[in-house]
Amino acid sequence: QVQLVESGGGLVQAGGSLRLSCAASGSTFRINAIGWYRQAPGKQRELVAHLTYGGSTNYADSVKGRFTISRDNAKNTVYLQMNSLRPEDTAAYYCNAGIGRGSTYFPLDYWGQGTQVTVSS
Repeated sequence: QVQLVESGGGLVQAGGSLRLSCAASGSTFRINAIGWYRQAPGKQRELVAHLTYGGSTNYADSVKGRFTISRDNAKNTVYLQMNSLRPEDTAAYYCNAGIGRGSTYFPLDYWGQGTQVTVSS
């Protein structure tokens, strides 16, 4: 099993920044990537960024240039730095542990508890 603990959500004004954290523990040898998803009310969960342990990163077009995913190997923690936030970024954000191959991310059934991000206009 892989355990994921998220932190860092909150309320911010449009144009502001937040940083989300996802700390992984347990059987992390089962995975080689972490993905950040978000789900807004009434919408499907969408992948916004993923990072492989080899260092490659990929972003959804909607966040490219504004969000940055990174990893602190010593802390086994993946971060999602979110800048220039927009009201449409409002959602519950979840980290997932999975497999990355090239630019494709394959989620496994390891999810964090979710953290709410609310961007006011």
